[in-house]
Amino acid sequence: MAIEDLNLDAYWMPFTAKRYFEAHPERRILARAEGAYYWTEDGHKLYDGLSGLWCCGLGHRHPKIVDAVKKQLDTLDYSTAFQMGHAPAFRLAERIADTAPDGFSKVFFCNSGSEAVDTALKIALAYHRIRGDAARTRLIGREKGYHGVGFAGISVGGMVANRKMYSASMLAGVDHLPHTHKLEKMAFSKGEPEWGAHLADELIRLVQLHDASTIAAVIVEPMQGSAGVIVPPKGYLKRLRELCTQYGILLIFDEVICGFGRMGAPFAAQHYDVKPDLITFAKGVNNGMVPMGGVIVTDEIYDAFMTGPEHAVEFFHGYTYSGHPLAVAAAHATLDVIEEEGIYARANDLSRVLEEAVHGLKGEPNVIDIRNCQLAAAVEFAPVEGKPGWRALRVFEEALKRGVLFRFTGDIIAMGPPMISTPDEVTRMADVLADSIRAAG
Repeated sequence: MAIEDLNLDAYWMPFTAKRYFEAHPERRILARAEGAYYWTEDGHKLYDGLSGLWCCGLGHRHPKIVDAVKKQLDTLDYSTAFQMGHAPAFRLAERIADTAPDGFSKVFFCNSGSEAVDTALKIALAYHRIRGDAARTRLIGREKGYHGVGFAGISVGGMVANRKMYSASMLAGVDHLPHTHKLEKMAFSKGEPEWGAHLADELIRLVQLHDASTIAAVIVEPMQGSAGVIVPPKGYLKRLRELCTQYGILLIFDEVICGFGRMGAPFAAQHYDVKPDLITFAKGVNNGMVPMGGVIVTDEIYDAFMTGPEHAVEFFHGYTYSGHPLAVAAAHATLDVIEEEGIYARANDLSRVLEEAVHGLKGEPNVIDIRNCQLAAAVEFAPVEGKPGWRALRVFEEALKRGVLFRFTGDIIAMGPPMISTPDEVTRMADVLADSIRAAG
């Protein structure tokens, strides 16, 4: 179908400037995908510089994953998730738990990162109540944090645009740690910045303000992807873990972006050698093939719920599509591919290529920061006066012309190339970004 024949009016698109999109649909309508590339309706080939939305790390339409979903349709299309189960879901939970850090043994399935966050926060609150600490109701997030778009997620999240319309309806009893994004101290850092570990001690201030006995959990992204690849300072996460342990507060790692390879390990918890109490996941668990998410918890947390009569429901929570057969089949195939193709090692190798390539952009017009974290990176621009976000949008559009799809947020271009990319593809991606920066002006 020609783009001019397509009615763009009916679909209210997520996180999209819809009027601008309708006025500029060129190279914006995707038609098919394969490997590390998309093709648009007008025949333009695009290198997928963000692996879908951080979810297609194995590239698009990986034949093993496609085949697994097709085969699943021939046997079980849907399995009710309440009081019934299907064998592949139990096996998948075991595989994910085995992939997680030591001590994590139980998995609760949902359908997205937003739902995973909501689930994790509910588990944390219920855990304290079950153990007799009913006063622990306060939740601590972080400025610039992104934890999905449910009311719980935007409450603990710290992105102003996601919160400002709903201020009167967000969860009560939520506070925030300061963010760790300070350009004058850490601009152009390669990997983890040297400055900033002390910011974890801000949790002490919140404990002094609210008292530890009222705080249930702290939730953070190990690497903040949606805010533009904000990298944790060296020692920051370890210090946060120490403080949470000291004050009896649960630590939740939101690994919706980090999980399943982006960090060169199954989870960022392993990459940073920091063990949280709960881990949320989604996106990469089945390569974005079918919506899926979940929460991984320790035996201690799970066992706290296993009380009362055996016939009684222990945790009143769940979703119609929890452990959906198609999502489960795709996840099994994804884990197979990760193992068979040595994806974690490949991601580690590519991360060094990405670091060198993106930091080579220092000195390009209007670039005020470059940062990278394993196989994720971002370039930040000085904003155009009176038009915040305009410069990154123009760079995004210039890159589309040159065959690369990036992600822009505010005045930041983010990138997270597929883990199956070649070094030449990653290098070319950075070259295209350089050309696009110059063209955007």
